[in-house]
Amino acid sequence: MSIPLSLSGKVALITGGSRGIGAATVRMFAGAGARVAFNYQRAKAHAEQLVKELGEKNCAAFACDLSGVETAHKLVDSAVNRFGRLDILVANHGVWPSDDAPVDQMSDAQWRNTVAVNLDSVFGLIKHTVAQMKKQPGTGAAGHIVLVSSTAGQRGEAFHCDYAATKGALISMVKGLSTELARHRIYVNCVAPGWVATDMAAPALSVSQTRDAIFATIPLGRVGKPEEIAAPILFLCTEHAGFITGEVFNVNGGAVLAG
Repeated sequence: MSIPLSLSGKVALITGGSRGIGAATVRMFAGAGARVAFNYQRAKAHAEQLVKELGEKNCAAFACDLSGVETAHKLVDSAVNRFGRLDILVANHGVWPSDDAPVDQMSDAQWRNTVAVNLDSVFGLIKHTVAQMKKQPGTGAAGHIVLVSSTAGQRGEAFHCDYAATKGALISMVKGLSTELARHRIYVNCVAPGWVATDMAAPALSVSQTRDAIFATIPLGRVGKPEEIAAPILFLCTEHAGFITGEVFNVNGGAVLAG
């Protein structure tokens, strides 16, 4: 018996969708029948190629620098204006300053930027997405929200306290919002990757000594592929996850248990 993971008739907004985990998620959602809007900041060529690949009828890209609440509002409005509704939000974007920064040497500017991108803009996206979902007609689930956190949000990360703090905050948001929004039939969950082969991780993974040290912390002995994160995100937005909300879905090769 075939059990498809279908999103037929759904509209999704996926942030950071031009590359890495975001692009893999855009492709997977489109393949499941969703119409997908996504944003990019600098990777215009990648975004345009992805829209061309999936077709303009079902996919749209918007240039948007998600570094605050206001730009988040504009992105939600753009998605709704393009496709008429919004059923799914996947907050996948984020920054991870790759250079180690002891807390007493971390610049105020780095702290503020990480919080603005990783947390403030996510608040804005959720705020305006929920407002849209509450007023939409329909039956069944009113909406799904999936935030992309990290193992660092659960166990911390030395020399990256800004990143760990924001990713931990996303987990707390999921726990609170899942109970707040359940009465509105809005599901709120979180996927927590570990190391994944993306552009953000490339600086660390390109150095053999650092890469070997990273692999040693992962029981499965490798980093993840973007598609291996996109698939759990997809699952959490389907009817098959109809009794799951407030969950932190670890997708990290067992690393969160061994760190």
